[in-house]
Amino acid sequence: MIKTIIFDIGGVLAGFDWRTFYEGQGFGREMIERLADATVRSEVWKEYDRGCLTDKEILQRFVANDPEIETEIRKALDDFHGLVTKYDYALPWVKELKAEGFQILVLSNFSQKALRECWHGLDFLPYVDGGILSFQDKLIKPMPEIYHLILDRYHLTPRKCVFMDDTQPNVDAARAIGIHAFRFENQAQAREELKKLGVGAG
Repeated sequence: MIKTIIFDIGGVLAGFDWRTFYEGQGFGREMIERLADATVRSEVWKEYDRGCLTDKEILQRFVANDPEIETEIRKALDDFHGLVTKYDYALPWVKELKAEGFQILVLSNFSQKALRECWHGLDFLPYVDGGILSFQDKLIKPMPEIYHLILDRYHLTPRKCVFMDDTQPNVDAARAIGIHAFRFENQAQAREELKKLGVGAG
C-alpha cells in the first residue's frame, strides 16, 4: 500500500521552460542555442543545482563554456524570475492527495537562486510535508545517495512510496532501490499510473 507520494518539481509540479525564459529577454534563436549550451544544457548546470559552488563561481564556469557571449550569459542569468512557472493543477492536486491521507514530499534538482527568485511558481511548497531540494544537501538526482537520504530522513519504506519525475534516469535510480516510480508525462497520465498503485479514484 502506497503511503508516500514523492514529486519532482520541474516539469511535474511547475514549469521549467528555459527557452521561453531566454526568448522573453529578447535573444534570437541562434543566441538562445549558444546560451543553452553554455548554461542549462551544460554539466555546470548540475553543479548549480548541487549547491557546492557560489553563484559567482557558477557564473564564471558558464562564461568559460563560451567566453564570446559573456555579456549575454550575465544578462540571461541575472534574474531567474520567469524561469520556473506555475502549473495551475499543482496546488489543488497536492491538497487533494493530502486530504486522502498521503504523505507528500518533493525530490528535486533545484538551485538556491531558483528557489529564491521563482517562489511565485512554487505555491504548493508550503503544503507539502517536506522533501529534498538538491542544493540544500549537496546531492543531485540520479545519485543513489539522494534517494537513500529521503528514505532515511523521513523513515520511509521504499515499497510504500511512489516517485514521479519527467527524466527517465531519475526514475530508474528510484526503481533501483525499490521505490515505485514512473516517468511523468502529464497530470492525466500520472493519475492513471497512480491508480494502478491504488492511489486516488482518478
